[in-house]
Amino acid sequence: MKSIHWLGGACVAAALSGCASTGQDANPQDPWEGFNRGVYQFNDTLDRYALKPVAQGYDAVTPEPVQDGVGNFFSNLGEIRTAFNSVLQWEWANAGVSSGRFLINSTLGVAGLLDPASRMGLEENHEDFGQTLGVWGIDSGPYLVLPILGPSTVRDASGLPVDAYTYPVTYVEDDAWRFGLTFLRFVDLRADLLDQENLIQGDRYSFIRDAYLQRRQFEVTNGEVGEDPFANDDFEYSEDDFAE
Repeated sequence: MKSIHWLGGACVAAALSGCASTGQDANPQDPWEGFNRGVYQFNDTLDRYALKPVAQGYDAVTPEPVQDGVGNFFSNLGEIRTAFNSVLQWEWANAGVSSGRFLINSTLGVAGLLDPASRMGLEENHEDFGQTLGVWGIDSGPYLVLPILGPSTVRDASGLPVDAYTYPVTYVEDDAWRFGLTFLRFVDLRADLLDQENLIQGDRYSFIRDAYLQRRQFEVTNGEVGEDPFANDDFEYSEDDFAE
């Protein structure tokens, strides 16, 4: 599942990327909840009346192979960002994989429209500067909902400028092409999520927030959730521990 940070698409993608609590209890990671809910409502309204209808039209008229090609194209451009951040995180293996993916898909994959690298066993592993800051030990800070961009944290928001400068579309000089490519990317990503929104349960804001925070923690730690004491040979127990 792609992790997407923008408007309603960011909300849905974050929510569907991992398990989330749907409880109504206050979250200590969200001290600005009142402000965040207001921004969320703005983003949700904008998505509902602008982006989502466009995405529905795009999904209805665009053949699936074309949609796959568009998604592959933008994903391939993101490999440069992943390679850059993998180096900063000292993850040389992933830096090599992402560099290889970019070279293979940009050539054999017809400018990234196809994804032969995945068929060769080179799997995508997204990295961004927010994750890099987390690996460096910088705390995520409070949860933050950004206008247009959607779910974030103080740490992730501070990494957005670096992410922008490591994404090739930023350097397209013609404004019409740059804005057009950016809009197409958002519409394509939003269309990918149309069939998955119904999985969100309970209070949408809380669901999206909790899922986003859990997913980002998972990404920063590369899925490591800590040591399992039952897998440790030094773990000791007695039958008395299980006595009723």
